[in-house]
Amino acid sequence: MMPSLPQLLILIAVVVLLFGTKKLRSLGSDLGASIKGFKKAMNDDEDKKEQDIANKVENHVSASDNDDNNKKE
Repeated sequence: MMPSLPQLLILIAVVVLLFGTKKLRSLGSDLGASIKGFKKAMNDDEDKKEQDIANKVENHVSASDNDDNNKKE
C-alpha cells in the first residue's frame, strides 16, 4: 500500500529531524559515489570480457595462418 502525501511528508520530516540535513546530504553523496563506482566496475568488466574475446579470436586466426603457411612450405 502506498502512503498518502501527508504521511510521506511527516515521514520525511521525522527522518530530517533524526538525522539532520548534513548527515542526509553526505549519505546521499556517498550513495551516489557507490552507485557510480559499481557502474564503472560493471563497464570495466564488460570491456575486459570483450577484449579477452577479441584476443582469443586474434590468436586463433594467427594460429590458423601459421598452420596454413607451414602446410604450403
